Amino acid sequence: MRLTVLFLRMLAAAGLALCLTAPVQASQPPVAGKEYLVVKPPQPTDNGNKVEVMEFFWYGCPHCASLQPSLEVWLKRKPTDVDFKRVPAVFQDSWVPLTRAYYTIEAMGLIDKLHQEMFSTLHKQRVTLKDANAIFDWAAGKGVDRKKFTDTYNSFGVNGKTQRSIELTRKFDIPGTPALVIDGKFIASPSMTMKSERVIDYDRYFEVVDALIAEARKGKGK
Repeated sequence: MRLTVLFLRMLAAAGLALCLTAPVQASQPPVAGKEYLVVKPPQPTDNGNKVEVMEFFWYGCPHCASLQPSLEVWLKRKPTDVDFKRVPAVFQDSWVPLTRAYYTIEAMGLIDKLHQEMFSTLHKQRVTLKDANAIFDWAAGKGVDRKKFTDTYNSFGVNGKTQRSIELTRKFDIPGTPALVIDGKFIASPSMTMKSERVIDYDRYFEVVDALIAEARKGKGK
């Protein structure tokens, strides 16, 4: 009995030693064309020494909704020199109302209250918000002053930002949503980091994003 116990202890110790001495698998560098795209030509940013990361999304996109939990975790740990911006993409006219809705929410200082709530309304509650009036009713149902929301939605400022979104979507030739554009140089899409079972590997996706941020940082002399 004592020999058996001793033998088992020796096996356990050996196993622990193997665990401690086994080489740690380092993350593989991301592969251009497979895990990210290179923007040609690279586009200038106006963030000085900060690395700009732009999220191109659309509220009506189910893949954008699926990205949000992992993105929110990443935002809490993102490097301090990263300037994160949201850009609602516009691929067709039918996307414009929800793009304007985002900029209205942003202009009214309601991102924390309504940004994730919009995703939840569309993709969990399956509510359809196809036009401006439906969006106004939705905002009012969330306790927002309907007139203020409507006036902001139709404002010059929201008009200008919506037009800017259309231009940025074209300028970066965004292949689809969601996508993160890193410092005007790289495009990382979750669909490019799929597991063998055709499930998005969000851990790998943000490894790619972090690696591209590090690469962009080199160009800023850091």
